[in-house]
Amino acid sequence: DEILRSLAGPPSPPGLAPPGWRGPVDCVRANELCAGEPSCSSRYRTLRQCLAGRDRNTMLANKECQAALEVLQESALYHCRCKRGMKKELQCLQIYWSIHLGLTEGEEFYEASPYEPVTSRLSDIFRLASIFSGMDPAATSRSNHCLDAAKACNLNDNCKRLRSGYISTCSRELSATEPCSRRKCHKALRQFFDRVPGEFTFRLLFCSCKDRACAERRRQTIVPSCSYEDKDKPNCLDLRGACRADHLCRSRLADFHTNCQATFQFLTACPGDNFQACLGSYAGLIGFDITPNYVDASTTSITISPWCSCKGSGNMEEECEKFLRDFTENPCLRNAIQAFGNGTDVHPAPRNPNAAVTVPPRAEKSPVLPDDVDDSNTAYDTSAIGTCTSPQEQGLKPNKSKEQSLCYSEAQLTTEVMPEQKTFTDPKAGSRRQRQSRVLLLIPVLI
Repeated sequence: DEILRSLAGPPSPPGLAPPGWRGPVDCVRANELCAGEPSCSSRYRTLRQCLAGRDRNTMLANKECQAALEVLQESALYHCRCKRGMKKELQCLQIYWSIHLGLTEGEEFYEASPYEPVTSRLSDIFRLASIFSGMDPAATSRSNHCLDAAKACNLNDNCKRLRSGYISTCSRELSATEPCSRRKCHKALRQFFDRVPGEFTFRLLFCSCKDRACAERRRQTIVPSCSYEDKDKPNCLDLRGACRADHLCRSRLADFHTNCQATFQFLTACPGDNFQACLGSYAGLIGFDITPNYVDASTTSITISPWCSCKGSGNMEEECEKFLRDFTENPCLRNAIQAFGNGTDVHPAPRNPNAAVTVPPRAEKSPVLPDDVDDSNTAYDTSAIGTCTSPQEQGLKPNKSKEQSLCYSEAQLTTEVMPEQKTFTDPKAGSRRQRQSRVLLLIPVLI
């Protein structure tokens, strides 16, 4: 104890926690404060040397390392945090993990978020986005909210520019064997979600849908053929390991677990009942190999997953399944998405546990839906997302656009929306069948 006290030096030097210290400063500033104080800077150098090439137990067994850790644990440097999207975000995160990386490695399933807590609520985003303001309830129920979100983005110069940028990058085919540059696609997506306000990005990602064409537009938001899907699904723990090898991806994943980890101490199953924090953390994962997305275009069940499986996990299968369930069976994440789509962060929509998930046939590559076509009244089919293969056989007339062709019947169509499907009926055909039945009934009488 005497050795530790002598190594610790005088209490609270300038680089450590100052009197009246209340909360975290950003790690870049904390590093500057520590560098200006010899006692703090020397302990920081010692700790970094201790963490290099040593596991946690070996480090803690060394008295000099332990002394440096105990001093720094009382410092602003140890308690520093970073702001999402700050100018020196990567540098800030590197400083944070230079201290924390070896302290919980292999010890904790979840890691604490290096970002400052989110204090804003979903209502703030709703107020800025004005999703339902001034809209007739009947019109709202028929509206394609995902199409409305795309149109709203196009009215904002910054949103339109960055969205067009990532769509172009993620849709650009390099060769017959390489459909796109996944690395450039991810970078463009990260720029979009980091630089565009949530009132636009949240509406694109979490818009509510009542039909499968709308849900497919939502699934295609991030151009999954490039940013999400791949030939084979890697093991989820391998994907997590690769993410943790990168400071930025590691930070986003830790932030997701901090803000979306299901807890039943709160009504909404989210920590602090804060949907805003969970949705922001989810959006922060997009643009990495661990990018999550909707697994299908179902309108009755929201299922989110990274592109991975637990096949081949061996004796780590239980841990792998637990990691995957944080996405696929996460009531906090599901409630947050449903709440945003419903326009409220107070009463999350209950989940129907018996609802069946119908997986639509997957097209080889589905181009991004154009923003000038209202797909809410189009029956969802992978052929409708691509080019009509045989219009003459189907009696369909192609409606050409720059990005794709959507097919419509030549006859006047009316839409009947059912919970699980959408069908089109031809009123003229119905009247013809009625006339035919009357003729058949008159034949016996005439005979």
